[in-house]
Amino acid sequence: MPILSFSSQDIDIITGKKTMTIRKLWKTPLKKGDRLYCYWNLVSKEKKKIFEAIVEDVETIKYKDLKDNDELARAEGYKNSQEMVKEFKKKYAGKIKDNDDFQIIHFKKLDVDDWKGDKIDEKAMITQRADILFDTGKYDKSTLCYNAALKIDPNDVYLLNKQGDNLSRLGEFGGAIECYDKALAIDEDNEYIINNKAIALLNAGDVFAALDASDAAYEANPNNPIVLYWRGFILEVLNAFDEALDVYDKLIKIDGENPEVWNARGNLLTDMGKLEEAIESFNKAVELSLGDSEKDADALNRMGNAYIDLGQFDKALDCYNAAIDIEKNNIDFLLNKGVVLMELQRFEEAVTSFDKVLLKNPENEDAFFLKEECLENF
Repeated sequence: MPILSFSSQDIDIITGKKTMTIRKLWKTPLKKGDRLYCYWNLVSKEKKKIFEAIVEDVETIKYKDLKDNDELARAEGYKNSQEMVKEFKKKYAGKIKDNDDFQIIHFKKLDVDDWKGDKIDEKAMITQRADILFDTGKYDKSTLCYNAALKIDPNDVYLLNKQGDNLSRLGEFGGAIECYDKALAIDEDNEYIINNKAIALLNAGDVFAALDASDAAYEANPNNPIVLYWRGFILEVLNAFDEALDVYDKLIKIDGENPEVWNARGNLLTDMGKLEEAIESFNKAVELSLGDSEKDADALNRMGNAYIDLGQFDKALDCYNAAIDIEKNNIDFLLNKGVVLMELQRFEEAVTSFDKVLLKNPENEDAFFLKEECLENF
């Protein structure tokens, strides 16, 4: 019973795009007609059977003829032969000689009904792999898996929605909207999918269509915190500030322990020129962050910006210093600190802050010119 193990590099195996693999010759060589039992990460906790297959053709090649063959390397999923050789050396512990034989194995995946071994739910297996790739930010690979799962069941609402989310993260908003529309044709009142469509339309630059979708999501459930959050943001983009503030105030009554809600409200109040109220919102966001350093730092930075607009530079500096204590190398925070130090006429300290920015990003023009201005005031 020949067994093949595939890894994350072999994502095209799951999707059916790839139907060949290259392996060092076994003691019992594979031959045409052999049945293959194929697994994902055979020797790890992620071990999972992915399919059975029949060998359709086998070619034998010497390693010396394989190791510089870019065409075969790309067919095996590598960028070039150098990358393939590097991986082969790891896989075979460096024990490869020029005269060693390798097999190029061409196979055909079998339908689950034709398997002889244990059968699996192929759609569930592919979906699980897609979700793992999505959650780890490997969107170019997860979209291939979602497509493969949709070939098995093109009317699965979960898959259509997830593929829409995936395409949105790849910047393919038109494709994302198509997926959401297909899902909504099956589940028309799903507020989450309607809201996801609104977000995709917003990112695609069609703000009024985004508001129409948000209206539909709101009608489906006017108390859904996610729907309300994005509705407030869309209204803010449309400069409908008073309406947006009403939405955020309603959201606070429903989800008032969420620091992101208070941050969003603070941003809006800043844009409305209500700076003291904005600072109160940012303070609440910091209070609720409960050790979430990224949210703490962001709220502190925005609070500092509001204090600058109020002309309270010492308080602004305190905010930026607190944000930098959390994220020491954040360029935006360091740049803002330098600006407020300039306002306080502490030019030497401002130069130090701008130098830290330029150390991280030598091409930052703001830091360069502001530093030059500081040097003129020494």
